[in-house]
Amino acid sequence: MASDTATVVIPGDDPPQIGDSDALERLRQRARLQVYRDRPANDEEKIRRVRDADVILSSRSAVTWRETDFVQLPRLKMIATCSVGTDSIDLDAARSRGIVVSNLPGVNAPFVAEHIFGLMFAVAKRTVEQTEALKAGQWHASLPNVMLQGKRIGIVGTGAIGAEMARLAKGLGMEVVAWTFNPDPQRERELGLRYVSLDELLSTSAVVSLHVRLSEQSTGLIGEAEIAQMRPDAILLNGARGPVVDTAALIAALERGHLHGAGIDVFDQEPLPAGAPMTRCERVVLTPHAADQTPEAVHAVNDAAVGNVLAFLDGNPRVNAAQ
Repeated sequence: MASDTATVVIPGDDPPQIGDSDALERLRQRARLQVYRDRPANDEEKIRRVRDADVILSSRSAVTWRETDFVQLPRLKMIATCSVGTDSIDLDAARSRGIVVSNLPGVNAPFVAEHIFGLMFAVAKRTVEQTEALKAGQWHASLPNVMLQGKRIGIVGTGAIGAEMARLAKGLGMEVVAWTFNPDPQRERELGLRYVSLDELLSTSAVVSLHVRLSEQSTGLIGEAEIAQMRPDAILLNGARGPVVDTAALIAALERGHLHGAGIDVFDQEPLPAGAPMTRCERVVLTPHAADQTPEAVHAVNDAAVGNVLAFLDGNPRVNAAQ
């Protein structure tokens, strides 16, 4: 399409992601750009903001795009995301209407994996609990920590982030096994790990780290039965999406002392509501979907997202593989 007539809209940059990025200057030179700093209050406002958009640059997955939205947006030709995940977009509906969806597979993998690795250490060494105890004047040196070297980590999902987790874990001296919906012997050799059944992974791993994309298949993948299979001293890490885990089942397991703990960066509802049950749960370390919120990661993600839009305007769209 003619880029000089294209309108690009960022419909809700909250929390801030790309609105102040220098990368947007490249777009301003090629198209009309509208940036909204706050999230739309409702669907009506969302549609009003993007009604004239040829391209939506979506910085937050909390703003969703469904078939009912596309019906009202006849001009829309592309959605570019500042993320790997596309669960906020109805990909089938987009494809049927010829709307290109471009995400960022692999761009944030090193940053996310490092963050989840940090959560693993925080849970294993009980850093939050021990810090809080010391601040309260208590000396609980007897709180049991977990040795990670030599232990087995089970990685669920071996895309870019799961692969990076495997690399870090092997560097620490952990044994790495994995499970994925579509195991590939070549991928297994490339990553230097061993694919096993999900049952074996859950029942034998000291750490279970989740890195699958959210889909109908993966929703509720780790439920009450799966958590019960896990070792009572195991650690569960979720760097995928909140609904991959049955949150109520996880909380119940933690409260009865099954599992050493959990490190969670993603939630069923984001932002996490004040007073949510997970915030009252012991043995957890929580971060606000912040795994790729380093200056380096934000720059890389914003630059790549703008690059996807410019490629589309140049007639060379980079289409999300999930389509």
